[in-house]
Amino acid sequence: MYQLNHYNGFGRQCIAAGLNHAAAQMHVKAEFVGPDTYDPKAQHEQFQDVLKQKPTGILISASAPNLLNNDIDAAIAQGVPVIAIDSDAPASKRLLFIGTDNYKAGVMAARILAKGLAGKGNVVVFTMPEQANLKDRLRGYNDVFAEHPQLKITQVIDMQGDPRIVFDRTTEMLEKGAKVDAFACLTSIAGPEVAEVLGRKNVTGKPVVAMDTDQRTLEGIQKGLITATIGHRREAVHHGLPGSQTARRPASPSAGVADHELGSGFLLPDPNVRGHWRHPDRQEQRRKFHKSAQLRHRRQITIGRTAWTRSSRLRASG
Repeated sequence: MYQLNHYNGFGRQCIAAGLNHAAAQMHVKAEFVGPDTYDPKAQHEQFQDVLKQKPTGILISASAPNLLNNDIDAAIAQGVPVIAIDSDAPASKRLLFIGTDNYKAGVMAARILAKGLAGKGNVVVFTMPEQANLKDRLRGYNDVFAEHPQLKITQVIDMQGDPRIVFDRTTEMLEKGAKVDAFACLTSIAGPEVAEVLGRKNVTGKPVVAMDTDQRTLEGIQKGLITATIGHRREAVHHGLPGSQTARRPASPSAGVADHELGSGFLLPDPNVRGHWRHPDRQEQRRKFHKSAQLRHRRQITIGRTAWTRSSRLRASG
């Protein structure tokens, strides 16, 4: 079984951990492959190379769905099951999608910014426009901001998977005195770069909402440079146990606002953002998935999302 991805750093480590843990439990061989940076063309070429090796299954986080749809369909035609994870390719014939409800993640993040700006201001968004999960997050932002006429997204910047673009563009905006009141970071690598620039220039009063809970993001929260981050358990998504969390900086060092503490950040589990399953023919695709993946977790599946039994939750939290 192959895992094709396009993450680097923290995300890649989490995903590899979940994949390897699940593979060991199911006694299957798993290989983690994919470009080290955001490179849809390289992912497309690697998918074709993997398919030539006749794998028993492929998991993929689609960097550019339009480029990968035909590859996924070709694999399905050859009898190789393909499951999309984290970032979907909904127009393909993939068996199903497992991942965070990214629209709700975007809604949650947007509400934090809206509250921090008191419903008015100019927001800059860092994203990668072609990636399906990031499109959903941006849609969540847009829907919330539509409720606040004085809250505007003034720029949507394609960071192309390169943290240097985030750093340079943030620096440029601040040095030129651009009217930027807040930053919405839709990828995990954007938030720490914005925080780095704000810290170096001693800029305060500009809310930053990040994604994921890597160490630099949590440090940014602790220093007050990042307002909040929306994190999902990537290792759990790749082990079939989706979940999400919100991290915030406490109001004061003694404030009891955290249910759990992780490193230098504070995690507030939110039940409104969770993993979900999407596929066209639920009964048939569910049967195929159970047969091919040989999942050994007890679970109860409801329409549109997964509801795990108490015993599964306990194992996941352990």
